[in-house]
Amino acid sequence: MTKKGFKVTIGVISSLIAFAIIGILVYTLTHKEQEEEDTQSAIMTKEETIVEVDTMVLRKQTFLKQILCNGKLTAIRRAELVCPKAGEVLLSVNVKNGQHVSAGTLLAVAETRDRKRELEKARHDLERARVELQDKLIALGYDGNEKNVPADVLRRAEVTSGYYSAKYALQTAETSLSDCKLLAPFSGRIADLQARPHQRGDKLCTLIDDSFFDVEFQILEAELASVCLGTQVRVSPFVDEQISLIGNVTEINPTIDNKGLVTIKARIKNTSDKLLDGMNVKVIIENAVPDMLIVPKEAVVERDGYHVVFVYDKQTHRAIWTYVDIMYSNLTSFAITGCERKNTTISVGDIVITSGNLNLADDTEVKIVKSK
Repeated sequence: MTKKGFKVTIGVISSLIAFAIIGILVYTLTHKEQEEEDTQSAIMTKEETIVEVDTMVLRKQTFLKQILCNGKLTAIRRAELVCPKAGEVLLSVNVKNGQHVSAGTLLAVAETRDRKRELEKARHDLERARVELQDKLIALGYDGNEKNVPADVLRRAEVTSGYYSAKYALQTAETSLSDCKLLAPFSGRIADLQARPHQRGDKLCTLIDDSFFDVEFQILEAELASVCLGTQVRVSPFVDEQISLIGNVTEINPTIDNKGLVTIKARIKNTSDKLLDGMNVKVIIENAVPDMLIVPKEAVVERDGYHVVFVYDKQTHRAIWTYVDIMYSNLTSFAITGCERKNTTISVGDIVITSGNLNLADDTEVKIVKSK
């Protein structure tokens, strides 16, 4: 091999060695970065698998046991008012549907022209009869002063002179004119207004006293033990359940119908302008049950046909699957105990998961976001 060829061979070998070293360095760096990425990914995956939850601490509380019913409102008083002088022309109608009126408010007036004439005639007839009475008393030897006339003599003179009849006719005419006006018999709201001014009519309107409402509803025979006179009820109209009025049971019908239902009546004070006579409402009968473990309904899930809550273990930070029995329920909460069939217990001070529990499995690691 020539000297020149030897140098070329040495150069090639040096280049190969250099490339090999560079390749090893690149591989080492790349592999290290991949390991770091894998480690970071594993950490992130672990963090992602930790479920965030809200919790509460179990305490003994008073549970409001509820019975839900449907009912209907009825105003405590209502009157079907007929037009003054039914069948005759109305001079004026002074109210409209929905208007609130006070007792004694003038609602409508019938035509008064004929009654005024009759009243005027009755007054004239009374004056004439009074003159006749004076003449009779003078003819009987009295001076015309009625105070000096014996009562029995005066009475006969009033009858025979026509004074008594004329006095009665005047009273009748005054009453007839007064009856042309219709006044509200009590305070309330106008409904079903039918009459119109200058028209003949019979029915004027319905007057409804809606200061209080009676609500009638039915409960099952088995629920009757939870209700007595004075039991508190909560009433909300279906059209706006934000309205909630408190009342008390006033009547319990002492019979059970063929469907096994008992009719109950309660009374509420109307503090809302949205309640109407005949409105359908939701009725909640509430009874207080002391010393119960209460959780929101969201805390209880179903697993394998059983009710389950997840209890948080402070040492392991894991959710422990715990079977429970539901003693009572209302619109928002359950009163719970340990499951008798599964022989589980639940106690005051246990930390129960109230949200994020829908897809939890037993012994899942969790992170508390909010605790009550």
